[in-house]
Amino acid sequence: MICEVMNEDGTMARLPDLEVFAERHGLKIGTIADLVKHKMRNETLVRRVTETKLPTRFGGEFTLIAYANEVDGKEHLAFVKGHISPDEPVLVRVHSECITGDAFGSTRCDCGDQLRAAMSMIGQAGRGVLLYMRQEGRGVGLLKKIQAYRLHDEGKDAVEVKKAIGFSPDLRDYGIGAQILADLGVRKMRLITNNPRKIKGLEGYGLSVVEQVAVEISSTGDDGRREKLGHLLENL
Repeated sequence: MICEVMNEDGTMARLPDLEVFAERHGLKIGTIADLVKHKMRNETLVRRVTETKLPTRFGGEFTLIAYANEVDGKEHLAFVKGHISPDEPVLVRVHSECITGDAFGSTRCDCGDQLRAAMSMIGQAGRGVLLYMRQEGRGVGLLKKIQAYRLHDEGKDAVEVKKAIGFSPDLRDYGIGAQILADLGVRKMRLITNNPRKIKGLEGYGLSVVEQVAVEISSTGDDGRREKLGHLLENL
């Protein structure tokens, strides 16, 4: 049964109201977020579409595998080097798309530098996975990200920008990335990241991070701006 719970004044009951209601009547509460996490852990929501060989400047040839998210239709890419075994830790980089940094060399972030550094590290190791997730600007999308840039140019701080564009600071989806890594045979990772929150995000889906491998990037000459924008838009 699906129904709406109303407060006594006729307004729709929100979560704080529902928590009181549930405690009063001995009911259990599950959120939509809980349901999504359950589906991520128990249902396959990604489909391997095709693959090809891709010669690169980063340690030679990778196998490029294209995936589709069966829920929202988004496409993601896995660059695989060498043989992947579930029993052996493997270098992994989960990189969220940043077209301004990855393709156009923006110095507002160091995303492009981190992407190339990670591919070189995997290429030199001869084995590993770079997962390129199509979730621009930590999930806010390209247009909202550029809007955020403009608001920063006008002097607004990160809190004001967050409120203005109407998004949480990090909307990245680790569940889909975890399912892709599992499909590739990855179970134990040496995760290339400077962000410990990413480790927790992936470990929450049954993957084991045995080592955090830092990405050391030299300054782009715009450290102040990157620091200001970092927690909202960078892909660490």
